[in-house]
Amino acid sequence: MKNVYLIGGPMGVGKTAVSMELKKRLDNAVFLDGDWCWDADPFIVTEETKNMVLDNIKYVLNNFIKCSQYENVIFAWVMNTQEIVDSVVSGLNLNSCRLHTISLICSEETLVERLLSDIHSGKRENGIIEKSLAYLPMYKSLNTVKIDTTGKSVYEVGDFIEKL
Repeated sequence: MKNVYLIGGPMGVGKTAVSMELKKRLDNAVFLDGDWCWDADPFIVTEETKNMVLDNIKYVLNNFIKCSQYENVIFAWVMNTQEIVDSVVSGLNLNSCRLHTISLICSEETLVERLLSDIHSGKRENGIIEKSLAYLPMYKSLNTVKIDTTGKSVYEVGDFIEKL
């Protein structure tokens, strides 16, 4: 039985780092970062572009699920509403799959520290802190497993997810 991991959380919480760790440690694993399905300049958010990115995500994930070579499919994206999570899940062919919907969270202080580090290293732009902090409380109401990454390494978070 395949495992499908949908990992959400605000920007800077560690979704990509944890997903990359899972890809290394899980057998026959493949990882899709949702941002790769919507890497545009200028970044334009309309109903059309939101629908397009969701279609892209579902298409790629279904191809990974369909491929017999992969046992573990990992997806990470800022899924801050139940509507987004449900839209992704409803578009997947999950026959003979075990679905794990996960939200990574952390303290506000930890999130600010991580984002400041990313800004200083040129990985992120100014303004991301306010946006990410605004998203953080939204994850509490989602129907997902919550994992607090505060004070935890990617290895520790990966250990927890692997045991789900």
